[in-house]
Amino acid sequence: MAGLEENGPEPTTSCADPRGDPFLHTRFAIPARPATFLRRERLVRHLDQALRTPLTVVSGAAGAGKTLLAADWAAREDRSVAWLTNDAAAQGCGMFWAYFLQALSASGVSPPAEVGSPADASRVDQTLLTRLAAGLSDRDRPVIVVLDEYDRVTAPEIAEQLEFVLHHAGPGMRLILVTRTEPLLPLHRYRAVGDMTEIRAAELAFTPEEATALLELHGLRVPVSAARSLVERTRGWAAGLRLCALAAQESPDPETYLKEFEVDRTTVADFLLAEVLKRQTPEAQDLLLRVSVLDRFGPELANALTGRTDAESVLAGLHRENAFVEYLGHDRYRLHPLFGEILHAHLRMRSPGLEPDLHRRAATWLRDSGSLAETLGHGAAAGDWEFTAGALVDDLAIGQLFTGLRSDHLAELFSGMGPEATSPATDLVRAARELARSDLDHGLAHLRHAERSLAEEDRTPAGESPPGLAAARLSHALLEALAGRLTGSPARAETAAETAAELQQEVPAQLLDAHPELAALLSTHLGSTRLWAGSYEDARAALSTAVACSGGASTALPREESLGHLALIDYLNGWPGKAERKAQAAVTETERFSLREESGSGIELLVLAAVAVDRNELDRAQAFLDAAADSHHAMRDPVMRAGRALATARLLLARGETHAALEAAEPAVSADVASPWSEAHKALAASAVHLVEGRPETAAELLQEVPGDQPACVVGAARAQLAAGRPAEALDLLDRVRPEGGTGAERRTGPAVTVRASLVRAEAADRAGDSATARRLVAHALHEARRERLRRPFLEAGPWIRPLLGTVPLRGLAEGWLTPGPPPCAAPRAHPGDQRPPPVVEELSGREHDVLERLAQMMSTEEIAADLYVSVNTVKTHLKSVYRKLSVNRRHDAVHRARELRLL
Repeated sequence: MAGLEENGPEPTTSCADPRGDPFLHTRFAIPARPATFLRRERLVRHLDQALRTPLTVVSGAAGAGKTLLAADWAAREDRSVAWLTNDAAAQGCGMFWAYFLQALSASGVSPPAEVGSPADASRVDQTLLTRLAAGLSDRDRPVIVVLDEYDRVTAPEIAEQLEFVLHHAGPGMRLILVTRTEPLLPLHRYRAVGDMTEIRAAELAFTPEEATALLELHGLRVPVSAARSLVERTRGWAAGLRLCALAAQESPDPETYLKEFEVDRTTVADFLLAEVLKRQTPEAQDLLLRVSVLDRFGPELANALTGRTDAESVLAGLHRENAFVEYLGHDRYRLHPLFGEILHAHLRMRSPGLEPDLHRRAATWLRDSGSLAETLGHGAAAGDWEFTAGALVDDLAIGQLFTGLRSDHLAELFSGMGPEATSPATDLVRAARELARSDLDHGLAHLRHAERSLAEEDRTPAGESPPGLAAARLSHALLEALAGRLTGSPARAETAAETAAELQQEVPAQLLDAHPELAALLSTHLGSTRLWAGSYEDARAALSTAVACSGGASTALPREESLGHLALIDYLNGWPGKAERKAQAAVTETERFSLREESGSGIELLVLAAVAVDRNELDRAQAFLDAAADSHHAMRDPVMRAGRALATARLLLARGETHAALEAAEPAVSADVASPWSEAHKALAASAVHLVEGRPETAAELLQEVPGDQPACVVGAARAQLAAGRPAEALDLLDRVRPEGGTGAERRTGPAVTVRASLVRAEAADRAGDSATARRLVAHALHEARRERLRRPFLEAGPWIRPLLGTVPLRGLAEGWLTPGPPPCAAPRAHPGDQRPPPVVEELSGREHDVLERLAQMMSTEEIAADLYVSVNTVKTHLKSVYRKLSVNRRHDAVHRARELRLL
């Protein structure tokens, strides 16, 4: 049998279809491309593979650009392409094949006369298909057939016949199906042997760069960032982009329009409603409208909203049809963003008042089967605040209002809760929201309301108590502990912690495991109040428990706060190096999870500022204080206020601003009980001011009433006694402060205290004419201070120490960290009798010194970061600071200079 002829004799097929009607020639015409059509070469190159595979499927939703892509490709092809646009109204095997044969003829490929043409619109003879396949298989060059809108072909027998012809035509035919749905063909067989080219919705989607080019074709020049936002909203949907571009042309501010257009009031809405929604069955339309209130959903949740049981099959069908329902895997779906917006608006117009009920149904279903975040979102959208607050409290998730992860979101979510919502849960949420902002008046009032409500429910007969009562009472205990912390009431916090420990036995273990932030927050609040009370060791125990909590990001904030408080304890005990390391660890703790800086108390920044003052890094100290002030930390508890007062007063004293230091030392700290260390350091600052201004008697009097368990104040009192001319009394006081041995306060005293104590003893010896003892004590102080980079004690000591620091035995101990190092070898050595000490250099921080040591070990930036458990950027920041302080620009020079200064 002769093969199909190309540009041969007149076609032998009929000029009329099997019904006797003339063929509609528009169905054979390759669609024209609009003037604003954008040819995307990446898709054209992919479609070129159609010449190498028997079957090509171009599949996507309505308006995805399938037809225009195929049309542009077909129009550029150097061979004939048979194009057939299918018509749903003209289905039937005979009608389909009659049009198929006519498409071949219209492209110049004439079927042999023996193939014939179907006479019956509803059926086709197998002989015709066999002869057609045989004729196609004899061709030297394959005929390319494009079947557009193939999704309109719904008869399984047509698919079977088409697969028969395609299979037996062999290399003589290349079939391209343009469809919205998965074609009824055994695609798995073609995929398995690599005989199919596929272009799907994800590939058809426009990229931001392509969207920018498309908008330019419409006369719109917008930055790629604006195009990217539009692509995210449209998911790169071709028709949506074109319709938005057309509408933006009419706007005076196209860029703003593309960012903020109301999708339900555009031609995009008309397109999707007509081409997608109205083509669905009434059941599918109802489901689509109802699930438009959801972000993601599965069949069971969809059934809960419709009250039916057919969601699984409906959703699967909508996805197969590319009806803007995206499958996410694991039986989860979501609507295309634009389609979802339009459906949501259409729901409000079509069924006013239904939306709150749908949100309520979703919230109820999700409370038992879904995530808490989705439950709360739908509960709030329904305006059912008792339900929403109850869900948060019953899940034991009230601590999330304080963790920095979702605190802003939850605060915003519950901002719409009005006073009409009354329940223990709503009162607890209100109290938590206000206490999180340190609004004590409102927070404590709501907490009292919650306490009364819970007391009433406690009186409920046995067996009738609400199921979430234990969780509510535990949430109340957490807020009580926080209230104790914010009000400076250790007894209140201790009572709350004891209550919480008992209630944790009544709450399901899985709830406690799911919310490790609750235990971490409780320990942090308890530790803070113990610290305020001056119970350092008890505070350390509670705070260390919080630091050891697992939970990743959910407990990062309480771990950060607890590390900051532990750093303050070390600082108050005179261990600036330990304090700095813990404070830096606290900063890193929240940086790892990108939490907002203002989420916690920021106490670690104040500790770093105080440490910087002790090292005479005054600009650095000011920077830390500014950072603590600028971040507007929400947790303004007494410890934080007193810590700021302490650091600020010390910085002002170091700068010589005595009156400002006195004012700063008197903070407006409102607390139920006074803090011994806060009062002591307030008195110490005032005493230092009087001492500087030449009033040693007044300075000594201010510290007489300070308890002896505040070693820093004891040393300050000894210094005042010595200045007042009473060395014996000074030495008697110093005998209470010993760096080694002993118990309690004596054992915990660190070098920031003992160095100052040694210097007071040295001054007393110097005044008594005992130069040897004075030098020995100063040498001891230099040894102790060098490890911690303590410089302020020597600057505060007064002029008597300068001659001693210039002597040969002590000069070497001071060079390189307290004073500049020795001059280069070529320079003449200063005469031993020269008593003028050089000016003090800006000292490296502890972490900068750590980086410098590893630099000397030839470690890379990445290796240093890994060794110190910090980011590479943090190491680079420290390196820049090291280079600046050492006046160098390179690593080698930094190490060389550091060795000259005896920093290494």
